[in-house]
Amino acid sequence: MKDSTEDPDDATPAPGPGPAPGSRRPGGRTARTRAAVRDAVLTGLAEHGYPSLTVEYLAEHSGVHKTTLYRRWGSVEGMVADALDLAGEDEWTPPDTGSLAGDLRALAHEVVDGFRDPADAAAPTAFVGAAFQSPRAADALRAFYGERFRRCEAVVARAVDRGEAPVGTDAGAVVRAVSAPLFLRLFVTREAVDERLADQAADAALAAVTAGVFTGQAGRPAATTTAPPPSPPPGAREG
Repeated sequence: MKDSTEDPDDATPAPGPGPAPGSRRPGGRTARTRAAVRDAVLTGLAEHGYPSLTVEYLAEHSGVHKTTLYRRWGSVEGMVADALDLAGEDEWTPPDTGSLAGDLRALAHEVVDGFRDPADAAAPTAFVGAAFQSPRAADALRAFYGERFRRCEAVVARAVDRGEAPVGTDAGAVVRAVSAPLFLRLFVTREAVDERLADQAADAALAAVTAGVFTGQAGRPAATTTAPPPSPPPGAREG
C-alpha cells in the first residue's frame, strides 16, 4: 500500500471527527485524495457492505494512509457520508422531454436503469443499507436525495407554465411519488423492476398531479350532516 503525500491542510490534526460532509470544497491534491477515498468507499460497499467496511480496507484501496483518513474523516462512517456528499456534487439535471408525462416517465426509467445491472446497483444499494445502520450515512443520503428532488422542481415548474399541472403543485411530492413504488420493490419487497413498472409509476403520479392531489385541493366527498349509525361488529347479535 502506498502512502499519499499529505497536503498542507493535513499537517494539523482537526479536532473531532472531521468536517461535516459538504462543508469543504478543496481542490488540487486534496480533491484527488477525497475522490480516491470516495472510489474506495464505493468499491468496499459493493464488495463487502457497510458492516464489513474498515479503515484498513479503505487505506489500502485508496492509497491514503489510515492516519490521514482518521485525521480528516474520523471514521468509516464519516468516509461513507462524505462519499455520498461528493456524489451529490455532480451536474445531473432532470429530463426535459417537452411534456410532464414524458419527464415523469424518463425519471422513472432512470431509476430502473440505475438498478438494472447488479454491478451498478451494488454501491447505491449498499448506501441505502448503510443509512439504516449509521445516522451520519442516513443524513447524507437524505441530503443527496433532497438535492435531487430540488433539481427536479424544474420539471413541475415547466408543467405549470404549460398548463399541465395546477399552480401550487408540490414538486418534491411529485418526484417522490414517481420513485417511491420503485424503491419499495427494490429495497423492501426485493422485487425486480422493469420498464412497465416505471411507466406505471409515472402514469399514476401524473394522474395524481392532474387531480390536484399534490396541491391539497383534490376533490373530497361532501360531509353528511347526520352520521349513519355504526355497523355492529362481526358476529354481534342484533336485538
